[in-house]
Amino acid sequence: MSEPSTSRLGELERAVMEHLWAADQQGDGALTVRQVHDDVGIERGLAYTTVMTVLDRLAKKGLLLQERDGRAYRYRPVATREELTAGALRSALGGLDRDDRQAAIMHFIDDATPDELDDLRAALDRVRARRR
Repeated sequence: MSEPSTSRLGELERAVMEHLWAADQQGDGALTVRQVHDDVGIERGLAYTTVMTVLDRLAKKGLLLQERDGRAYRYRPVATREELTAGALRSALGGLDRDDRQAAIMHFIDDATPDELDDLRAALDRVRARRR
C-alpha cells in the first residue's frame, strides 16, 4: 500500500486538511464534523453533509484518523503537512535506481530558485548537525 499523499487533493479537501493541520498544531486535538463545518463549511457556504463526506473521503485516503466519540466522529491528521510532503518525495524517488534518482534531484536543483537553494542548504546543514 502506498503512503498517503496530499498531491491529489481537490481544493476543498486541501482547505479541510489545512484547517485540521492548524487545529492539530494549536493543540486542539481531533475535531468533529460540526467543528470543521462551523469554520470551513460555513465560510464556503457548504452543507454539513458535504463536509462530512469530505472528511470521510480523507479518512479513506489515509490522511485522517477517524475516531468514534459517542454518536459522532472526530478527525485528526495522521501526519503533519511536512511529513506527508516528505513521504511523497521519498515515494517519488524510491522506485528509482541511484543514477536516475541523482538525475531527478539534479533536474529539481537546476530549476530551483535562489530561495529554494538557500532552503536546501539550510536543511542539509541542520541534518548534518543532528547526525554529528
